[in-house]
Amino acid sequence: MARRRRAADEWRVRLASYNIRKAVGLDWRRRPERILSVLDEIEADVVVLQEADKRLGQRPAALPLGLLSTHGRYAHIDPGPGPSLGWHGNAILVRRGLEGEVMQLIDLPGIEPRGALVASIRPEIGRGRFVLVAAHLGLNLGSRHRQMAAVLEAIRSYRLPVVIAGDLNERAPFRLVAPFSRDLRLVSPGPSFHAARPFVALDHMILTGPVRAVRAQVHASHLSRVASDHLPIWADLAFAAGPAQS
Repeated sequence: MARRRRAADEWRVRLASYNIRKAVGLDWRRRPERILSVLDEIEADVVVLQEADKRLGQRPAALPLGLLSTHGRYAHIDPGPGPSLGWHGNAILVRRGLEGEVMQLIDLPGIEPRGALVASIRPEIGRGRFVLVAAHLGLNLGSRHRQMAAVLEAIRSYRLPVVIAGDLNERAPFRLVAPFSRDLRLVSPGPSFHAARPFVALDHMILTGPVRAVRAQVHASHLSRVASDHLPIWADLAFAAGPAQS
């Protein structure tokens, strides 16, 4: 459901982030339709997914494109040729009727192979746009710092609001932003892992530019507690109205 503009000087989007563990739930069944049912509960306009592709071979999509099409609520932002839904497991879904396009595919430095998907999102014609970075950062703190530096360098030239969202693998997210001098604001709704008994917050959003979080939550429902080992997070984001720039 679209978030209607609440004031003349802003427009709003509900953004969700969800590590879907390749659509394998805590019952060890791969049920991608269950992931889509959880997203239906959240009613997000834009969704960032992690572990959206299977691990082996050509890394086919864990959420089959045919299932997405049949479901009808979301379309994915296509990262390019191949069977994968995303880039290094990161994928972006947008509610039907919204516009989005890939701007960059980033290989991130670190011990493990990691990447970030950068896209331009235009919620509605005439309401501006923003840059969305979908990321799943590494397990090593030093790698995470290098990865954040790489992401910030990649988005440095954009004159738009930027949202970095995903499983950032950081219990103390202030450590991700503290080394950098630019205006970075954290949105950490609360413990999102482990889904059966959440005890640590690993999933976060980072905002920069004319955007603010109006409301943010961890989505804990009967279904989300079994669909993956992470609970999804979401935030209602308010963007300042103004001319679209790039």
